[in-house]
Amino acid sequence: MTIKPEIHAVLDEPSYVETLFDRIPDVVFFIKDRGGRYAVVNQTLVTRCGRRHKNELLGQTARQVFPSPLGNRFFEQDRMVLASGIPIAQNLELHLYPTRLEGWCLTDKLPLFGDDGQITAIAGISRDLQSPGVEAGHLAEVASALEHIRSNYGSEIRAEELAKICGLSIYQLNRRLRAIFGITVSQLITKSRIDIASEMLRGEPLPIAEIAYSCGYFDQSAFSRVFRRTVGLTPRQYRARHRAP
Repeated sequence: MTIKPEIHAVLDEPSYVETLFDRIPDVVFFIKDRGGRYAVVNQTLVTRCGRRHKNELLGQTARQVFPSPLGNRFFEQDRMVLASGIPIAQNLELHLYPTRLEGWCLTDKLPLFGDDGQITAIAGISRDLQSPGVEAGHLAEVASALEHIRSNYGSEIRAEELAKICGLSIYQLNRRLRAIFGITVSQLITKSRIDIASEMLRGEPLPIAEIAYSCGYFDQSAFSRVFRRTVGLTPRQYRARHRAP
């Protein structure tokens, strides 16, 4: 199906998306410029920051509108995405709930590219996480496992190691992950590595063997099998598709 030019023009106008997200009270939405300053926000974010009007946030950074250490962490996240071009996907972290108290959320941040292929902005959402039967302490335990995977995805990561970091048994950690994400420990490790590999394949023209090694796969053929099983394409096919004009 071909999208007509006039529809593209509508999609290029962020106010339509902003209006839709204004109607979702448990999701924070934003677009930030290259300096990490808010350019588009939804009303949920405005309220969470203790403001009344959107223009009170526009031109400000997360560091300026969120209390520390939240603001500093969000700002550093933005800098990382803007510098590397690698999105943040389903990041379990704390943000402000409607009560202005800290609560858990899942955050996604994507770099936005201009016609010249350069990063021009960043868009993101943070969704309140209030899973039935999942206590705040359980979320904190899982967050420590996620942080370890993000910091060590290029090394060997064992389920036993993650469980020990969380102070849990493998069975308990699997239960926590299934309740929050619907996946197991091994699936989470694989997903994290494939997410990073996908971004690398879409980015710099590195050899596939080098990407495999960087993501913790010491055998390129094993990496290709896992990638194809997860994504539905081989790494080479994926790279070709995402570089097609």
